[in-house]
Amino acid sequence: MKIWFPLAAAVVLTACSETPVAKTPVKPPEPLTGRQAFYQTYPQARTWAQDAQPVRVRSLELDELKADGGKAAAWEVLYASQAKGRSRVYSWSAVEAQGNLHKGVFANQEESWHAGGSDKPFLIQALKIDTPEALETAIAHSGTYFKNAGTKPHPKFVLEYSERYPDPVWRIYWGDSVSTAEWSVFVDAATGNYQGR
Repeated sequence: MKIWFPLAAAVVLTACSETPVAKTPVKPPEPLTGRQAFYQTYPQARTWAQDAQPVRVRSLELDELKADGGKAAAWEVLYASQAKGRSRVYSWSAVEAQGNLHKGVFANQEESWHAGGSDKPFLIQALKIDTPEALETAIAHSGTYFKNAGTKPHPKFVLEYSERYPDPVWRIYWGDSVSTAEWSVFVDAATGNYQGR
């Protein structure tokens, strides 16, 4: 009896003296810029095909997470492989969402592809200007649009080659799609120069 009492007291004191482990708070999901999202997808695309080159980078709007300032909650990057004659879309999303969007990087099915036409790959070295800088340039050249009264839609982004310009360009547009946009501006992705409307 005398032996068990000190032992039981020691167990109780040890249990009471343990400090609770502080849990690391879960970081809320954050939107990314176009270039950040591109570099999230690029390693997986190169695993799929060593010669994978980007053809198009496109922002996606999600109801689950609003974004601003040249960032988006989700992005799609279309890659092409000339050796395989195939293309593949890789998406990056900050959250699980509708439209087959999964948190992190997700690879979609391969599709046939051949060089030529509007789907022209570009070198990653041409992606020097990120979406926040491109947005600033677009806004600086959109005084006419912003003078008009009314609520403006959130800007969206597409990076690709255009037949009108020698370098790939960011197309910043305000509207649901490129074809129905209220306003759109082209900014050179390599130099940051305003290219036109």
